[in-house]
Amino acid sequence: MAGASDRPIGVFDSGVGGLTVLKELRRQLPGESTVYLGDEARMPYGPRPADEVIAFTRQAMAWFAEQRCKLVVLACNTATAVALETVRDEAAVPVIGVVRPGAAAAISASARRAVGVLATTGTVRSGSYLRALRDLDPLVDVVQQACPKLVPLVEAGEARSRAAEDAVREYVEPLLRDGAVVSPAVDTLLLGCTHYPLLRETIERVAGPGVRVVDSAATTALAVREVLESHHLRRAAGDAEHRVHATGPSDRFRQVASTIFGEELPLVGQVELV
Repeated sequence: MAGASDRPIGVFDSGVGGLTVLKELRRQLPGESTVYLGDEARMPYGPRPADEVIAFTRQAMAWFAEQRCKLVVLACNTATAVALETVRDEAAVPVIGVVRPGAAAAISASARRAVGVLATTGTVRSGSYLRALRDLDPLVDVVQQACPKLVPLVEAGEARSRAAEDAVREYVEPLLRDGAVVSPAVDTLLLGCTHYPLLRETIERVAGPGVRVVDSAATTALAVREVLESHHLRRAAGDAEHRVHATGPSDRFRQVASTIFGEELPLVGQVELV
């Protein structure tokens, strides 16, 4: 695989949320080049049937193959939950999801072994976080909360709006009352969608100081590092190149994405998946 280490890492999400994972990848692995793809034209993935999510993820994987990516991160919890095993079996390169790294972060954070998972309808329906958390700790109490209003609010640039706070309260407050949903009340909230870190400030305010809020970005970046090293794919020193692409209108994508990257966000190119 001569020259394989110089190829980029592909990062895929249904929209802008995966940029939270990309940012952490760039922080932990500054020498690695990256190619990001957000499927803005067809987001959100959460309400879609599984066969559709699998088909879209396969299309993305074919596009990443054209970009000659050496590894692909499914930085979308719904795609990870529904399509990871399928595309991993089909891919010629390593494919990493965000569910198990997120579960590991939650298990490490929870003192009372009581975790609340905030996720899309599709991720909750798949049961992927429940399985991952119980695999890591069979005694952990887990409650899952589908949050269908949150991704559209983030994608619309309304993460700091009153509507966003009202939606967060609707989903989070029932998890915090001891015995209402789970006993003991959760002490850790796992953000089971990569869009949700853009709502972290609001979620932390609603949850209060006694609740840890964790996501999969840091642990996913660590998993990527470990896979690159085990496959001898770490890039040698040199200037890294970063490209960002979306399937929908780039102006809207860039506006929301700039809240994550600021002036460091590369120019957004538009592509079509088939």
